[in-house]
Amino acid sequence: MAKSLYETLEISDNASESEIKKAYRKLARQYHPDVNKDPKAEDKFKEINAAYEILSDKEKKSKYDMHGDSMFGGQNFHDFSRSHSGGGNADLDEILRSMFSGGGFGGSGGFGGGFGGGGFSHQQPANLDIETSVTIPFIVSILGGSHSVSVNGERFDIKIPAGVNSGEKMRVKGKGHAQGGRAGDLFLKITVASNPEYVRDGDDLIKSFEVPLYAALFGEKIAIKTLEKEIKLKIPQNTKNGQRFRVKEMGAMNRKTKVRGDLHLRANIILPKVEDLDEKLVELMKEKLPKE
Repeated sequence: MAKSLYETLEISDNASESEIKKAYRKLARQYHPDVNKDPKAEDKFKEINAAYEILSDKEKKSKYDMHGDSMFGGQNFHDFSRSHSGGGNADLDEILRSMFSGGGFGGSGGFGGGFGGGGFSHQQPANLDIETSVTIPFIVSILGGSHSVSVNGERFDIKIPAGVNSGEKMRVKGKGHAQGGRAGDLFLKITVASNPEYVRDGDDLIKSFEVPLYAALFGEKIAIKTLEKEIKLKIPQNTKNGQRFRVKEMGAMNRKTKVRGDLHLRANIILPKVEDLDEKLVELMKEKLPKE
């Protein structure tokens, strides 16, 4: 008994459920029109989906295993799908509706009574999309990069664009629920983890950095580590505690304007302990330092 549905998925007719699914995923990727630009790829892709729609359903598979290609009036599945699609533009729902309609396919090779009593009725497609939330590191939200997520028992990397903020939603195509050869999309609500060193204010970043008393009084260059690299900041003499210094375009990317904000560095002057100072210096400071 010919069983060309299995040939369409390039598997044997005793393939297990997992083997059927594995073969479908491989062929669907290979012949997806977005990937395969061969003019015949779209037809092949639709046949693969239709075959999987039947073989992934236990009841339909059982009936097909019992009757084989005689369900298609003696044709193999490829010829059947072409003859019922007006030249090869096969539509999955239309094929299945024809195959499992109450009238069936008459003639010596067909089954006039259909299957399952009243036949297979066309139903509205289920919502296969998934909505969930994900927390990403602060540095990834600013600079962008890949982040690993686990959904539906599958772990994969997603690409995070630079400048993304908490509350934004991202769409990952084809990572929703899969059913009958279709796959929904994954919608992720982004939460950005806090960072002890940085505060985000719009597209700007604010970071405190330590300034030794000597540098604050007399001026000096200080090395500061940022999210991207280490920079040298020139501290002028008489720098005040809390004084800010702006580093242009080292903030967050504005995803609409594609312009980066600034990094604001806030000076935190570190005073030495009196007991660690030279005694003569302490006495001189007591004598000379202004009290007001």
